Amino acid sequence: MLRTIVAKLTRRIVLFCVAALPVERRRRVDRWLRGREQYRRLRSADVVVVSHGKSGRTWLRVMLTGYYRRVFQIAGDQLLGFDNLHRADRRVPKIFFTHDNYLKDYTGNADTKRDFYDKKVVLMVRRPEDVVVSEYFNWRHRMKPSKMYLNDFPPHGADVSVYDFAMRPCGLDRVLEFMNGWARELPQMRDVLVVRYEDMREDAAREFRRVARFLEAPISEDALRYAVDYASVDNMRRMERGASRWSGGRLRPRDPDNPHSYKVRRAQVGGYRDYLDAEQTAEIDARVAAELAPLYGYGGETRPAAPAPPA
Repeated sequence: MLRTIVAKLTRRIVLFCVAALPVERRRRVDRWLRGREQYRRLRSADVVVVSHGKSGRTWLRVMLTGYYRRVFQIAGDQLLGFDNLHRADRRVPKIFFTHDNYLKDYTGNADTKRDFYDKKVVLMVRRPEDVVVSEYFNWRHRMKPSKMYLNDFPPHGADVSVYDFAMRPCGLDRVLEFMNGWARELPQMRDVLVVRYEDMREDAAREFRRVARFLEAPISEDALRYAVDYASVDNMRRMERGASRWSGGRLRPRDPDNPHSYKVRRAQVGGYRDYLDAEQTAEIDARVAAELAPLYGYGGETRPAAPAPPA
């Protein structure tokens, strides 16, 4: 915790010192500093959970929180962070959650996932169309202006429709680049498990059992049931409405009166069609089918069953 505070304070001091630089150079410095912080955590992590934004990472994080607290009888109500539960009980691994968006700015490994090769990696993915639409609402109602600038999103208050957002470089292009980049590099990974959001929505207990086995956690049916219930949509919405302090801002609406500003917004599969007309939907679906790596099973092909992790 102290190292995290020191790293954030250092970053703020450095950015203050370079405030006179041109905007793009300040941005590069900021991303490099964030990448350095992420690299430190990556090297000391036991497990890495990688996902593009809006792919269900918080859902998995809450599920893991409930599971480890139940199976190891850890008191308290704090959401699983990097090593907070590990400090409470050494049997909990140090888990680094990342969107893989700054690390390359520090290491220079932009065209490979070399930084992750020797790590145990959980890759969580979601249908790109749903990711883009969810990202749109995150940008419009939750994202801080500083993050918009840092990651090349439209500026705060810009008049951009869902379709226009999807067609920008920060939209579908970025999601496809992320997913295809990881698909190309999966054969190089020492130990990786791919988890689909849609499969978790279909059977959360089954998919979380795969995750628990992959993480070499003791399998407890009681803890599995508890974790799934704890991370249910209804319970996470209750947590968010309560603006619980333990969430660290992750489960806290920007505007309690605006349902689109909640972290847990709709939690639907295929809900993107509600925000696009038939022609726009067909265009975006066609791009996904044509450009996305087939192993994820989002382009209409039959996805081969994922091998079960060892019991």
